[in-house]
Amino acid sequence: MSDRPAPTSPPPTTPPPAAGPTPQARTPKPPQAPKQPKPGKEPRPDASPGAGDTVVRPGLAERIQAKLAGGDRSDDGAGRDDDRGTTTATSKATKAKQRGPRRARLRLTRIDPWSVMKTAFLLSIAFGIVTVVAVAMIWEVIGAAGVWTSINDTVKEVVNEPSTADFNIEDYVGTERVLGFTMLVAAVDVILITAIATLTAFLYNMSAALLGGIEVTLAEDN
Repeated sequence: MSDRPAPTSPPPTTPPPAAGPTPQARTPKPPQAPKQPKPGKEPRPDASPGAGDTVVRPGLAERIQAKLAGGDRSDDGAGRDDDRGTTTATSKATKAKQRGPRRARLRLTRIDPWSVMKTAFLLSIAFGIVTVVAVAMIWEVIGAAGVWTSINDTVKEVVNEPSTADFNIEDYVGTERVLGFTMLVAAVDVILITAIATLTAFLYNMSAALLGGIEVTLAEDN
């Protein structure tokens, strides 16, 4: 065997790392400013506070005072509205008085003959009944006052004839005779009044068609 040392193998060489994009240093973001609430809107009391914000909830006494103050303001507003309404109504009434009552000019152009006939018939019947009752009451009062007896005595004294011994004025203008005649006149009046009223309605409609009818001015009460 020789005394030469055994050749040693060279150490393994590692390949160099692949060249890649060099990482760039991250730039820090600027701090964001807290969001400002929009005008006209108040932040919600229960919203989560942002960084560095602190929400302080008012106490019970302060909330009660705030509610009472709000109620007083609403009462004042209602009172002002009532005062305004009263003032407006008063001003309107004053203007109406100054201007006077409202007036309207209308024309009566047609009258319904059927309605006129019915109305005239009922009114004529009522007029006939009133006439009969009035005549009956008057004749009863005259008889109770002794007017017929005094008239009979006066006729007998003035004439002084045997033919006037049995004279009695009640045979001519007695209550039964007068009431019968009054009823007959009342029945005739019912027919005449109804017919005349209906004929008048027809004549008025004809004249209104030619001349325009009667003008009527209506006014409002104060």
